[in-house]
Amino acid sequence: MLVLLAGIFVVHIATVIMLFVCTIANVWVVSNAGNASVGLWNNCTNTLCNETLSYANQGIYKDIDPVLTIGVVRECSAPGVTPCPCSPRPVSTDALKTVQAFMILSIIFSAISLLVFVFQLFTMEKGNRFFLSGATMLVCWLCVLVGVSIYTNRYANGFGTNYGSEYHHGYSYILAWICFCFSFIIGVLYLVLRKK
Repeated sequence: MLVLLAGIFVVHIATVIMLFVCTIANVWVVSNAGNASVGLWNNCTNTLCNETLSYANQGIYKDIDPVLTIGVVRECSAPGVTPCPCSPRPVSTDALKTVQAFMILSIIFSAISLLVFVFQLFTMEKGNRFFLSGATMLVCWLCVLVGVSIYTNRYANGFGTNYGSEYHHGYSYILAWICFCFSFIIGVLYLVLRKK
């Protein structure tokens, strides 16, 4: 039992570290040339990560021209003119901010779950289960699920970058999905295990 708890503790610490790394590192989408990457916070080109995100300044209602007509899919710059010169509608930055928020929340809930587990390990009576630790870790799992799913839907296809089809997923994106799996497994194990 002690070996199992120690193993879960080590995997939990690794999950917290991986969540932290995947959230702060700007390597979610990488160009195939290897000299540029995009993360949740900045664009990185030739190891310089001081550029703002290419998709961060796009907003649905940002700097709207009074003669601009915004539709569900396209926006037209000359209403009434047939055919209307339309371009694809810009994507809101709300999705990016949501991903950032959920990834930060996942780090917080994972760290809280770790602290609660250590507290329960030393104060809980024998035979009880680690319900609070497990529930907190499953909230972390849910935050990772929501954050990475939104990123996958909106940005993982290289949208907002100038890479075209010449990109691949970076280690931050992959780490986030690994953390998704680990946080679920740890949360379920906490709910099932009894202190002996």
